[in-house]
Amino acid sequence: MSQEKLNLSRKVFYKVPYTKVIKTNFTQLVNTVPPPQPAPSFTVDNFFSQYTRLFYDIPQTGDTNSHEYLIKTSSEYINYVPDNEQITALIEEINSLQQENLALNIKLVNLSVANLNTNTSSSI
Repeated sequence: MSQEKLNLSRKVFYKVPYTKVIKTNFTQLVNTVPPPQPAPSFTVDNFFSQYTRLFYDIPQTGDTNSHEYLIKTSSEYINYVPDNEQITALIEEINSLQQENLALNIKLVNLSVANLNTNTSSSI
């Protein structure tokens, strides 16, 4: 064995300068990415609240994202069929009233013409 001298030295810091020179917190083991947040739950109440808020912003017609689309898809889902008998009866009543109105207008014109002819022949 050889007799070599080994000089050891050490630096000593006092408590206050120690924290200024040496990092005392862990940086490599810390997860810097925040944990994923759970998606907010969307309830039926939330849906109708948003629907009411957006009611006039939703287009009336369209293949998607419209009131027409909501009516069609919801009607299909609940097997809803509009009351065609009542609609048909109302259409027939409208047609009947239109024909009656036309007949009365023709009668009015004929009476006006007859009155005009009577007034014209009596003044001769």
